[in-house]
Amino acid sequence: MADPGVVLDDLRAESAELDAIVAQLPAAAWATPTPAAGWSVAHQIAHLAWTDERALLSANDPDEFLRETVQAIEESGGNPYAFVDQGAEEGVKAEPGTVLARWRTSREALQQSLRERPASAGKLPWYATPMSVASMATARLMETWAHGQDVADALGVERKPTERLRHVVWIGVRTRDFSFQSSGLQPPQGEFRIELTAPDGAGTWSYGPEDAEQRVTGPALDFCLLVVQRVHRDDTALRATGADAERWLGIAQAFAGPSGGGREARA
Repeated sequence: MADPGVVLDDLRAESAELDAIVAQLPAAAWATPTPAAGWSVAHQIAHLAWTDERALLSANDPDEFLRETVQAIEESGGNPYAFVDQGAEEGVKAEPGTVLARWRTSREALQQSLRERPASAGKLPWYATPMSVASMATARLMETWAHGQDVADALGVERKPTERLRHVVWIGVRTRDFSFQSSGLQPPQGEFRIELTAPDGAGTWSYGPEDAEQRVTGPALDFCLLVVQRVHRDDTALRATGADAERWLGIAQAFAGPSGGGREARA
């Protein structure tokens, strides 16, 4: 786990990169459909604003966060994730400039709150599992990058992968067992060896024992896109050794909630 301050710095940079993509868009372009069914560019930014606000509430008033979460689940008929989509739908009712200003305000307030949070305060309550400051910042970076990919794909913008992807890799590796469980499968015994080529092409990011029988190798960018389900398995250069490792690449998800549909394979 990286130092919280380092992750927060990278989260700020990741947010700024996406901000620069949408800041100069004409209002009509905010309605551009993204690969996420039913979601426009405006939905993506409204969702990030809503989620940052929820994380801020968790950090500043955990009891109120839990109370509001229970209430939202009850109002959505017991679906623990339906209200997440509702947050985005409510957000896009505002003008694009207001949506962007809301995201800027919420993400900066969250930055300040997490930086000032004492270690003795313990973990923050969250939807899947309580999180440390470093884990929360990593999760926010992962989601910002993933939704940023939806926006970039919708607008035809090619983003240059950065060293910040190491945080997405980390959470992707850490959620291996969750991916199996989310798909109704028993997680495999033993660790996998993960060896991924860094975005600069010069380094390798490695996890797990060197002598592990089951392995995953390939570009870090492909792995990150796969674990946030922004690319189809067949459209990556990832290689798996072992049946369980191959199965993981077909169901991997670094985000909470039910397993998503992912992207269709390119023709």
